[in-house]
Amino acid sequence: MKNLIVGLFLVAFTLTATAQEKMTKTDAVKTVSLEQTKGEFTQKKLTLKEGTYIFKVSNNNAAPEVGLVLIEAGKDGSKPENHIADAYVLQMVKHGKTESTKAVTLNKGTYKYFCPFNKTPEYTLTVK
Repeated sequence: MKNLIVGLFLVAFTLTATAQEKMTKTDAVKTVSLEQTKGEFTQKKLTLKEGTYIFKVSNNNAAPEVGLVLIEAGKDGSKPENHIADAYVLQMVKHGKTESTKAVTLNKGTYKYFCPFNKTPEYTLTVK
């Protein structure tokens, strides 16, 4: 009987610890809001801490549909294989709408972000 009680306690403790670990990972995801107007992002430069982010992209009459491309600095943004695919919005952002990306884990370094549909310049995102 004593072994049964100890066993149940260990199972309950393990389930609680696992649930708390998942909550901590979920809580660690931060949101970055980006807005596009005609030909540009209103945020010209970003500095973030190393971590996991969801990008929310708003279309403020920039183009019928906009998106987001994120690449490591120094890579050719015209080549889709260089894009960080999780940083694509889940669906194209129409006028007056906001859409999100998947969670993207960013390590220390320099990245570039832009929109090929709204023909924005490449802006710098620095992760410290």
